[in-house]
Amino acid sequence: MDMMSMVTSLLAAQAGNTQTQIATSLLKSNADSEKSAVLTLLGAAQQNISSLANVGAGIGGNLNVTA
Repeated sequence: MDMMSMVTSLLAAQAGNTQTQIATSLLKSNADSEKSAVLTLLGAAQQNISSLANVGAGIGGNLNVTA
């Protein structure tokens, strides 16, 4: 193997490693973003449930929709 082929293969390996690192970083960022969205939704749901604990009996139960 000549010197130029070795240098080219090493540069290609470095480029591949850099691309892998960038992809891993983007995947982690996306996962963190999704986790934040889920926790926000769960927090909002939890807040809605706890706010119903302060209302009187029968509120939030059955709804008669016949008119």
